[in-house]
Amino acid sequence: MILGVGLDILETHRMAKKAKDPGFLNRFMHPDEIAYAQASKEDPAMTYASRFAAKEAFGKALGIGLRGLKLRDIAVDHDNAGRPFLSLYGTALEAYRKVGGSSTHLSLSHQDSIVAAVVIIEGDTRSEL
Repeated sequence: MILGVGLDILETHRMAKKAKDPGFLNRFMHPDEIAYAQASKEDPAMTYASRFAAKEAFGKALGIGLRGLKLRDIAVDHDNAGRPFLSLYGTALEAYRKVGGSSTHLSLSHQDSIVAAVVIIEGDTRSEL
């Protein structure tokens, strides 16, 4: 059963300056995401923007937005085929469990200076936060 769907769209130029700010990165990005962006051949602003959009989409799928979530507790990772998925920690994992989540699905897309993320949360029955 689908418990929630979240969508977020972000212009990458809004992330370009922030992607160079260690304070911003350490506050909002999981350490694994920072390492991935630094090792990637992709523009770091694009990488961070897609991850930020995924975090926003996750909060929307929960139905609470970002209230009560530490964004570095939500990490975008990739499997061996390059498919993105969410890893949840701390506040994000707690909120996910409270709504009765059993699996998440993540889709990321980008074109030119726009990124988009869609998150679907599945579970047996929805609990309230």
